[in-house]
Amino acid sequence: MAVQPEGKPCWADAMFGDLEGAKRFYGEVLGWTFGESSSEYGHYTQAYADGKAVAAVVPPMPGQEGQSQWCLYFASPDAAATAEKIRENGGEVLMEPMQVGDFGTMCLAREPSGAVFGVWQGGTHEGFEAVAAPGAYCWAEVFTREPEKADGFLSAVFPFRMKEIEDHAIDFRMFDIGEETVLGRMKMTDDFPPEVPSYINVYFTVDDCDEAVARATKLGGILRFGPMSSPFGRFAALSDPQGANFSVIDITTTEGEMPRVKDV
Repeated sequence: MAVQPEGKPCWADAMFGDLEGAKRFYGEVLGWTFGESSSEYGHYTQAYADGKAVAAVVPPMPGQEGQSQWCLYFASPDAAATAEKIRENGGEVLMEPMQVGDFGTMCLAREPSGAVFGVWQGGTHEGFEAVAAPGAYCWAEVFTREPEKADGFLSAVFPFRMKEIEDHAIDFRMFDIGEETVLGRMKMTDDFPPEVPSYINVYFTVDDCDEAVARATKLGGILRFGPMSSPFGRFAALSDPQGANFSVIDITTTEGEMPRVKDV
């Protein structure tokens, strides 16, 4: 795999207080298998779909216990320079760029409307070994109550070109790198409880959305939305038993016409 272009989502991980419980849940729902956890790197444990690295799970570090959530990482050729851009554009660096052996350099940040994300400067670990395949990452959306803040920040920090869906019923934008659409942004409606902060919703690919939802709910997951068919696939939003939000999508089952979009 080549190093990902700057700004492209390249990795996802999550902290879980019950690591074994998370491995059981995602193993059943997404078909993941897991590598050995490394005590040298805080028991960071890679997840594999069909033998390819697709995500990671890790126990919280002391003092970092809280609700589990998925963190999406954006590729950067220079994590320190990206951290500087994050600060200059009103974001907050939560963890300074830190080299992780020869795997690469990571940084954690919060954009001005509140969503937490990561930055990854790849070394020997360049990111996802598979995308849009069963069990692998497929797509992500920033959910925010303050879209103007998120849009301005993201397009200043990363080389994104913005476009929006021509539909007055929803406030949805997409971010492109070159000709590829790599990220969505949805304005949170009143359907979201006020205590839910801005976050990045990560989509994982499944063979059958309804079957994945059935497996998840049987194992204690909560169905938040769907399943619903769309021009992009049949998808559903879930929370796992430890509270981490994620979505599943079957990209082979589509319905309806693609929405009209315009450049912003």
